[in-house]
Amino acid sequence: MSRIGNGDVVSLYFTLSLLDGAHVDGTQAGEPWQVVVGQGDLPPGLERCLLGLGAGEQGRFVVQAADAYGERDDEAREILPRAQFPADVPLSPGMAFGFTLPDGEEVMGQVVAVSAAGIEMDFNHPLAGYDLIFEVDIVSVRTGCAP
Repeated sequence: MSRIGNGDVVSLYFTLSLLDGAHVDGTQAGEPWQVVVGQGDLPPGLERCLLGLGAGEQGRFVVQAADAYGERDDEAREILPRAQFPADVPLSPGMAFGFTLPDGEEVMGQVVAVSAAGIEMDFNHPLAGYDLIFEVDIVSVRTGCAP
């Protein structure tokens, strides 16, 4: 049986929850998710937990915030001018927007507040600061190949 290693394509079912049991995300019945381990598409703590598992195995892993989406960073908040947003979109707290940085990197931000001074944005990942529970059911492992 193949065991998960870096570069392997893994099909899995998963459920993502907060420590208080609140459901955050997961796969739908009948539709496993496919991911290449080691490409940075998974939180580092979860990738380490998956290494060595094989098809048919299951696991429940608690991943600490620092090893998932990071701790919250109060410095990741900025006030941006209204002109940086589409003029025809009414802005309100909770809305998410994507931005392209000068170096070409894509970042997501969430509107925190709208005021005359500008739009306060939070560029933390929405799950930053949370310890997370991942429950996984490994469907298949393809060694060292792309999807």
